[in-house]
Amino acid sequence: MSIFSQKTCFLATQSILIVLFFSCFLGYSQQKKSKSKFKVIAFYTAKNDQAHISFVHEANKWFPKLAEENHFEYDSTNNWNNLNAEFLAKYQVVLFLDTRPETPSQREAFQKYMENGGGFIGFHFSAFALNDSDYPQNWNWYHNTFLGSGEYGSNTWRPTSAVLRVENQHPVTKDIPKTFSSAPNEWYRWSNDLTKNPDIKILLAIDESSFPLGTGPKAHEIWHSGYYPVVWTNKNYKMLYVNMGHNDIDYEHGTNKTLSYTFENKVESQLILNALLWLGNSKK
Repeated sequence: MSIFSQKTCFLATQSILIVLFFSCFLGYSQQKKSKSKFKVIAFYTAKNDQAHISFVHEANKWFPKLAEENHFEYDSTNNWNNLNAEFLAKYQVVLFLDTRPETPSQREAFQKYMENGGGFIGFHFSAFALNDSDYPQNWNWYHNTFLGSGEYGSNTWRPTSAVLRVENQHPVTKDIPKTFSSAPNEWYRWSNDLTKNPDIKILLAIDESSFPLGTGPKAHEIWHSGYYPVVWTNKNYKMLYVNMGHNDIDYEHGTNKTLSYTFENKVESQLILNALLWLGNSKK
């Protein structure tokens, strides 16, 4: 074989080795990049109140896209019997999109999950409790110890936007402006004063510039003053409660058409992403 042929053969072999090296490296990098950081499971009911149903459907479309963009996994289920230790062990974060667990075994499994370092975000109606309703205040640990809010007190009506104010710095409020306008929502008042609970850290509250908040027609559905927390965490758990989660609906004309979408608000969406990354990447 001539020197030229030997040199050509050597260069060809070297080129093949380089190609193989980069193929393996890129394959490893893509595999590593595509590996999920954490897994999220959302529980929902989506049977009562068109506004809550609309929010659940919106969430189950929005979260999978968010998961793909940020390399985590999102699953959802309306089977609350999945709220058991074996099933929850697969997930780092649990979401309650609209309601809460009702059976003793489901509640016990959730409490143990949280006490063992699980992550949680509850939206809007998931904190609702009112005696003589379909959701009575019959779970003391969840409503008083964990959420801290106690029983539902009242709400604004119609669903309207509010100016929200950041009350405390936290990974959830990173890059969130000091004040911002929310998506339309039905805002809740609670029986417990969260400012007097040392375990609760309030992250967002309704800013005074929002008043009067609500349009009625009933007078008590319009708030003119007061302090109303809307996003908070319990420092003893990896958790967040978010009062948002009630889309505006065309009730008056009987169409039940969705008039607003919660996750179309970019600041609120960033807040939820911050929360998921905080909870999902935290060690138990």
